[in-house]
Amino acid sequence: MKKLGIYIHIPFCKRKCAYCDFVSFSNKQNLVEEYIETLKKEINKFKINKEEYLVDTIYFGGGTPSYIDSKYIIDILEVIRNRFNVSKDAEITIEVNPGTASEEKLNDYYKSGINRLSIGLQSVDDKLLKTIGRIHSFSDFLETYSTAKKVGFTNINVDLMIGLPTQNLNDVKTAIEKTVELNPNHISVYSLIVEEGTPIEEKINKKELFIPTEILERKMYWTVKEELEKNGYIHYEISNFAKQGYESKHNTACWNQEEYIGFGLAAHSYINNTRYSNTENIEEYIRCIKCDEDDYKTIHEVQSKEDKMKEYMLLALRKIEGVRISEFKKRFVDNPIYLYREELNKLVTQELIEIEEDNIKLTKKGIDLANLVWEEFV
Repeated sequence: MKKLGIYIHIPFCKRKCAYCDFVSFSNKQNLVEEYIETLKKEINKFKINKEEYLVDTIYFGGGTPSYIDSKYIIDILEVIRNRFNVSKDAEITIEVNPGTASEEKLNDYYKSGINRLSIGLQSVDDKLLKTIGRIHSFSDFLETYSTAKKVGFTNINVDLMIGLPTQNLNDVKTAIEKTVELNPNHISVYSLIVEEGTPIEEKINKKELFIPTEILERKMYWTVKEELEKNGYIHYEISNFAKQGYESKHNTACWNQEEYIGFGLAAHSYINNTRYSNTENIEEYIRCIKCDEDDYKTIHEVQSKEDKMKEYMLLALRKIEGVRISEFKKRFVDNPIYLYREELNKLVTQELIEIEEDNIKLTKKGIDLANLVWEEFV
């Protein structure tokens, strides 16, 4: 039986953050109920052989899934369990933002079988949180975290960001220190990417805000790595750290090129060697599914064996352990060392990767210049 992940996109927010370019809305609350009904219909109409696939991860992302009423999340989970063969010990994650998750909601999540929370903290500095448009304070986060533990959640991820406007190295050290004190089992640390058309980009262009230099941002990154590893966290993917056994199963499956289905607006899927996504237009999404049309889907790629092998290399190099040569040969028969000898020799010469007995992985320089590595396989 093949493993399958499920992603559910909840595109509603209380307010969009200044750096966010995800498909989400803070002004379409009137569509929540209709959207959820449409999403459930999309799940029910999906054709799958329940005997062929076992769902071992479910992930609610957004947007802010914790913004909407918890009854909708419970309903969606019930539909998934009826439609799919869901493992009894499936990892079920929901993204939560402080200021949107009451004790009642967290209790509902826990009772419904959700067993992992991903809480968006981003910074412990209230002034910085305000600068990037977050709706919460650090004390709001502490309250949400404490309530989640009280309810019974033991598997909690905390999201942090580096490279933020006005942020310095001491700010990052303080954020890591205060987060580690709480002892979450997983910490994700992302660098700010200034996306086109976002409020933060506009302020940077107008010289109203200044982001750290690339050199400083890299210092922040390696400081995070050093401090978290010192405190018992395993650095298992470029942006992710976990206590032993608490690595994100859903994300790891994606990096291992395993199959997943995305339901909801703008959700992406990868199944039967095909990558496709749903429309980013919420009105079109609702209309098409209501009318039993498939126009809301766009196929991006139907992979050949060569496509799959290249993509496997790209995805695996995101992981700190890199590409397992034995695993590659088990999947594809071919030896990646021979297959990509020109690309690999070039990257070794540039000191961007290193090749060990059974691993091909990024060097420190390679992690800093990851985009250059990816370009070798595109």
